[in-house]
Amino acid sequence: MTDNGVPFLDLVTPHRELEEELVQLVREALRSAQFIGGPQVDGFDREFAEFCRTKYSVGVASGTDALRFALMASGVGKGDAVITVAHTFIATVEAISQAGAETEFVDIDERTYNLNPDELERYLKACSTDTATGRPLGRRTGKPIKAVVPVHLYGQVADMDRISEIALRYGLIVVEDACQAHGAEYRAQDGTWRRAGSIGKAAAFSFYPGKNLGACGEAGAVTTNDESVARTVKMLRDHGQARKYYHDLEGYNGRLDSIQAAFLRVKLRRLETWNAMRRAAAARYGRLLADVTAGASPRIIAPYEPSTSQAVYHLYVIRTQERDGLAEALKKQGVHTGFHYPVPLHLQNAYRDWGYAKGSLPVTERVANEIVSLPMFPGLTEDQQQQVVEGIRSFVGVIAAH
Repeated sequence: MTDNGVPFLDLVTPHRELEEELVQLVREALRSAQFIGGPQVDGFDREFAEFCRTKYSVGVASGTDALRFALMASGVGKGDAVITVAHTFIATVEAISQAGAETEFVDIDERTYNLNPDELERYLKACSTDTATGRPLGRRTGKPIKAVVPVHLYGQVADMDRISEIALRYGLIVVEDACQAHGAEYRAQDGTWRRAGSIGKAAAFSFYPGKNLGACGEAGAVTTNDESVARTVKMLRDHGQARKYYHDLEGYNGRLDSIQAAFLRVKLRRLETWNAMRRAAAARYGRLLADVTAGASPRIIAPYEPSTSQAVYHLYVIRTQERDGLAEALKKQGVHTGFHYPVPLHLQNAYRDWGYAKGSLPVTERVANEIVSLPMFPGLTEDQQQQVVEGIRSFVGVIAAH
C-alpha cells in the first residue's frame, strides 16, 4: 500500500482509540484470574440480547460454533437436510455438516445477494414428501429437510417474511446466519422493524475481528427467544454440563473467553455509532458513483437496499463484468479491494462429491464472477472514497474507450 493509499479495512485506528480501556480490562482479568465465564460473559450475554431485541444471547467461541450450536439446539442433526445458499463463507455449510446434517443449495436474489424466496419455494414444490415425517425430501441428499438457513450477507437482512412464511408452510425451522449483520434491521409486514437475530428460532453471530462488532480474536453468539434453545446452547458450549461435572449431553469446548467478552462489551457501546458511520459512507459511495451506475446497462452495479431494509454495510460490494481488471487497476493506485466470494460453495473442491455442476445455481455463479468489495470501515473518509471512486471512473473510461 502506498503512503496515500486506501486500506480495505482499518482495525488499527479504533483499537488505538480504545487501547487504554482494553488494556485495563486485561489487567483486571489477570488480577482476578477470571478467564472463563463469570460476570463479563454474563454481562455481554445480557447486553447483546438487549441490542438484538431478543430474550437470550449465549456467547460462544466463534461464529461457526454459534451456527452449529444454534442448529443443534433447534433440533437439527443426523439424518436431516438443511437448505441454504452457496454464496456465503464456507462456515455456513461447515456448521450444517458439523451438526450432523446435509446441505441443499438454492439460488440467490440478484439484487440483494441473499436467499431468493421464489427459488426456495420453487425448490420445495419440486420435492417429494417423506411419509414418515411429512417433510420435503432434499433433491440432492434424499434426506428430510428440517431447516432453512438464510444468510444476511454483507450486512443486509434477507427477505424474512417470505422465507418464514414458506418455512412455516413446509414445517421447516428458520435459523439465521447473522454473522455479517450486527444491528441490521428488517421491516416486517406488520410495519415493525426487527433486528437481525430476532426473527428465526435462533441466530448465529460472529465477532471475528473484521466484523462490525469484532473481538480481538475469535468469538461468537447465539441469539434466540426460546428458553430451551438458550439452555441447550449453554450446555453445548461447555461440554454438555448443566452444572460442573454433571453432563446432560455430549457437548463441545465452545466457550466465550471472559477477556473477549469484556472487549466486546466496550465495543458494543459504540456499535450503533459505527454502524451509522458505515451507512453514511455507503450513502456517499452511492452519490459519488451515481454517474457510473446510472442507465439501463451500467458498467458498475451498486448495492441494492430495498425499502424493507436498513443494512449495516459490513461490506460494500459492487459488480462489474471487468472485475479482475478493476481490482488490479485500483491496486495500482493504492486502493485495496476484496472478493466476497469468488468461488461459490457448490463448486468448491471440498464439496466436489456433492454432484453440483456449473450452471446449477446460475445467479450465484454470475454474481461470484463479478463482485468487488470496496474499502468500508467506520473511519473511512470522504477523501479516501473520492480516491476509490476516481480510480473506478478512470478504469471505466479506459474500458469505454476500447
